[in-house]
Amino acid sequence: MEYVTLGDTGLSVSRLCLGTMTYGTSTWRDWVLDEDEARPFIERALDLGINFFDTADMYSAGVSEEVVGRALRDYADREEYVLATKAYFPTGDGPNQRGLSRKHLMEAVDDSLRRLGTDYIDLYYIHRWDDDTPLEETLRTLHRLVGSGKVRYIGASSMFAWQFAQALYRADAHDWTRFVAMQNHYNLVYREEEREMNPLCREEGVAICPWSPLARGFLAGNRDRKPGGGETARAQTDAFAHDLYYRDDDFAVLDRLEEVAADRGASPAQVALAWLLDQPGVTSPVIGATEMYQLEECVEALEIDLTDEEIEALEAPYVPHPVLGHTPYGINAWERS
Repeated sequence: MEYVTLGDTGLSVSRLCLGTMTYGTSTWRDWVLDEDEARPFIERALDLGINFFDTADMYSAGVSEEVVGRALRDYADREEYVLATKAYFPTGDGPNQRGLSRKHLMEAVDDSLRRLGTDYIDLYYIHRWDDDTPLEETLRTLHRLVGSGKVRYIGASSMFAWQFAQALYRADAHDWTRFVAMQNHYNLVYREEEREMNPLCREEGVAICPWSPLARGFLAGNRDRKPGGGETARAQTDAFAHDLYYRDDDFAVLDRLEEVAADRGASPAQVALAWLLDQPGVTSPVIGATEMYQLEECVEALEIDLTDEEIEALEAPYVPHPVLGHTPYGINAWERS
């Protein structure tokens, strides 16, 4: 396993981050693994050298944090791993059980700490941008959470580059804690982040930790063009993935990916991940796995060094996309996923 620093910090993280949205309770989503099935993946990730784990308070309605927290406590000492979680999406039906207000963030942190069974969160992400809360309120609250010791570092997730630039500027202006990581939507079939967000992060020393590096399984090569088509339960029931991918243009990229992978003797998922790891500024993509071979293949992808010709071939079919993945809680696609 390779290790890198998280942006302009001294925090060392593995080159891959294990995302745990797929671990929690199958009553939340059909494709989520229950605790007994999920624990071996966390143990194996640690064995493979992964020290960076990502969850969120809304995954499995909080059960993901509970499952991840118990497994990590059983398999590793607290100083050995970096734990990230997130807040923003609804955690209840009340109007204050969502968003980035001071009230919600302070309650969300305490709830996450309790579920995770830890005294502190290494990296606390705002899960989306909140148009309904003044930015200064959110930034001041995050700064105080770091000062309290409950949070070590803060990160942000999908938003427009101008919004993130504004947040960085205002934090600097007030000498508040700065965002050190951006978890954005970036993969071989969605490359719009290359226009503004990724260059901004590189310029500002912010780690790029993309979510959905394999396009929610689309780049594994086991999806087909018909609605709900594919081999896996997630392919058949993941409505959010169908809102993001499955365009004819996306399948053109997938076809090329499969050609390059076949020529190299690797899986499409490995080549797609190797491409992403080669992109400037990308620190630690957030991978997911519900089969053990998927986790091990992702780690093996670290050994793949694509040629310039292969990279050019992979990128050639791409066409511009509309902005995808900034979904706020007012849009139902995420909640249907």
